[in-house]
Amino acid sequence: MNETNHSWVTEFVLLGFSGSQELQSFLLFIFSLLYLAILLGNFLIILTVTSDSRLHTPMYFLLANLSFIDICVASFATPKMIADFLAECKTTSLEACLAQIFSVHLFAGGEMVILVSMAYDHYVAICKPLHYTTIMSRRVCITLVLIPWGVGLIHTTSQLAFTVNLPFCGPNQVDSFFCDLPLVTKLACTDTYVISLLIVADSGFLSLSSFLLLVVSYTVILITVRNRSSASMAKARSTLTAHITVVTLFFGPCIFIYVWPFSGYSVDKVLAVFYTIFTPILNPVIYTLRTKEVKAAMAKLKSRYLKSGQVSAVIRNVLFLEMK
Repeated sequence: MNETNHSWVTEFVLLGFSGSQELQSFLLFIFSLLYLAILLGNFLIILTVTSDSRLHTPMYFLLANLSFIDICVASFATPKMIADFLAECKTTSLEACLAQIFSVHLFAGGEMVILVSMAYDHYVAICKPLHYTTIMSRRVCITLVLIPWGVGLIHTTSQLAFTVNLPFCGPNQVDSFFCDLPLVTKLACTDTYVISLLIVADSGFLSLSSFLLLVVSYTVILITVRNRSSASMAKARSTLTAHITVVTLFFGPCIFIYVWPFSGYSVDKVLAVFYTIFTPILNPVIYTLRTKEVKAAMAKLKSRYLKSGQVSAVIRNVLFLEMK
């Protein structure tokens, strides 16, 4: 076809979670609460870790960075999805769609690698406790945080390179609540078979390699603590079970979507909710809120900023200003 016969697509329609008006209102309420919980929970973790000197350790430094990435993972698409529940026409521009593709692969790729960084920290702490402070130096900790952002940037740049020059001249309906690369590529008015294979190979390699590194590291940890005391073994198993739960919930949908690309798109939409919404909620609970150190730091933070006398004084000042 000649270029003059094309009707070039300048925006996409996000189908999201279709249904009755009552269902849309219910989902609006649920996802708004979930997003608020993500922001409050992860910001609380960051505030607690930065404000308490006892938590200035490599483990909590990595946890705070994980919380920041969780906020980014949840924020690239969830606010738009919530706004679309109130809109009749759920459209997004081509530029905004490409920005979402860039964001999801940057943040999701970064989260995969920072989970590997955290697994390395756990490995050193349990398998090489006498050398922990030497190995996990400040320089190493910063490197373990910068590597995920670097890998995420390389990954998302390579993924976006497959899409930015694709011609879109036909259907423009994306059966999801955000512009995911496999769904957008499917809409291009050209043969995308090779591009789809490259996308699967790129994302699949990052997902599988990160997942296998996590499996190997946790297996080594369990083998290491096997000959130690039963109490140590029980604590290690409890910790690793919690960590593996988060890893499975995050990597499972990613691997299913990209390594098994022939699944139904409605299934992919549900799975996308897990790694963009539910995992960012579970991470603060499983990784941090269960530890005694963080609970004590939060109690200290609460007593510092939420004393009854201070709250009463603030309320009195606000009322006084309103009456003037």
